[in-house]
Amino acid sequence: MRKVLFLLLFVPGVLPAQSSQEAARPASGGVSGRWVVNTDFYGGTIYFGMELKQDGEKLSGNFDGDKLEGTLKGNSVYFVAKDEQGGTDEGRGTLQGGTITGMVVFTHLDDAAHPETHKFTAELVPARRAGAARHHEFVPATFYRQFSATNKPVLTIARGDGVHTTTVDAGGKDEKSVTRVLGGNPETGPFYVETAAPGDTLVVHLTRLRLNRDWAESDDFLVGRAVDSDLAVKMKDGGKSVRWHLDTEHGVATPEKPAEHLTRYAVPLRPMLGCVGVAPNVAQAAPGTGDSGRYGGNMDFNEIVEGATVYLPVSVPGALLYVGDGHALQGDGELNGNALETSMDVEFTVDVIPGKRVPGPRVESATHIMALGLGGSLDDAFRGATANMAQWLTDEYKLTPSEVAQVLGTSAEYRVSEVADRNAGIVLKINKERLKLLGSAGK
Repeated sequence: MRKVLFLLLFVPGVLPAQSSQEAARPASGGVSGRWVVNTDFYGGTIYFGMELKQDGEKLSGNFDGDKLEGTLKGNSVYFVAKDEQGGTDEGRGTLQGGTITGMVVFTHLDDAAHPETHKFTAELVPARRAGAARHHEFVPATFYRQFSATNKPVLTIARGDGVHTTTVDAGGKDEKSVTRVLGGNPETGPFYVETAAPGDTLVVHLTRLRLNRDWAESDDFLVGRAVDSDLAVKMKDGGKSVRWHLDTEHGVATPEKPAEHLTRYAVPLRPMLGCVGVAPNVAQAAPGTGDSGRYGGNMDFNEIVEGATVYLPVSVPGALLYVGDGHALQGDGELNGNALETSMDVEFTVDVIPGKRVPGPRVESATHIMALGLGGSLDDAFRGATANMAQWLTDEYKLTPSEVAQVLGTSAEYRVSEVADRNAGIVLKINKERLKLLGSAGK
């Protein structure tokens, strides 16, 4: 099926040992519950999410989001799932001790004469750890430059847990101005979130973002997407570094060596994270930390600030959350290619929405819901943001296509979030006051 082409090859060592957290065992030998299916593809493991509901010998549910039907007879499990393109996943296995092992056959509609057969092992998604939520103090020693599932988790956390940590700046310098790693938006993490499984949504609440040094760096350049040919000629000598003083007492940033007409120029501080991302699900080399996509990553959206909530699709067990690329302030689009790049003091809490699929990153503030679109052009990003929000309104507010069009046509607010990197970013915002007027508001 098509999904085989889009899931991430996984290197052993990311999953915590089962001895530290026992999987939720099915009652009376049944199979109802959420499962992670580990499928052997030519020596590598590809993960699928599966949900099973048992009614006697009959099984229903979904396999990687596709409707599933099957049977459980004794300890023999059979299921078949069909996708929208007409492909099928057909599995046969044996249930023993809370684990299903067997073979699954993937049949692609465009090559039905050559189905692929692979071994699989399925395990129940572990239950949430008992007890109260915990607070973790994490001091990073290693920083990563790829949003990759092959990076070993630095910390395992549970739903509801909070983490206090720090990030280096985009060039790899920490709060003491010591270079810790090569530049390119090195990340703190990844954090393994217990119970997060493929097909879920990871929820990241940014509870505290604070500057932890008194300087930041930018430049006097404008990125290519922002200039026409005439302006490009005028900007030909740009690209010089500009160092800024961060006055946290007065809440402003000023150039340390201001040019002639900027001697009185000051801008208000608004700390933000340029990068919040999870390990992506593409079966290719992991993207660098300067890139963005469905997994989030280097989104450079200046409303990912203290108090914001970020929603990201989970593609691998534990989600593997990364944070980094702190900015003291950024204008829309990150037109300089570098915002006021600085290190950051970060606190966040995590949650998981089981079985909830989102098409791409979403952000929520006290006043707005915001859907991000990230694409190779502003046009593609615009379409992505609109589709993302349309699905949000459909899923959470039960609007029909006609109703979606009417709401978007009267309430949409668009922002250019990013033009500096490979992917451009557009954000569609809707004020929550408008949503309160909907007849069957869901959130």
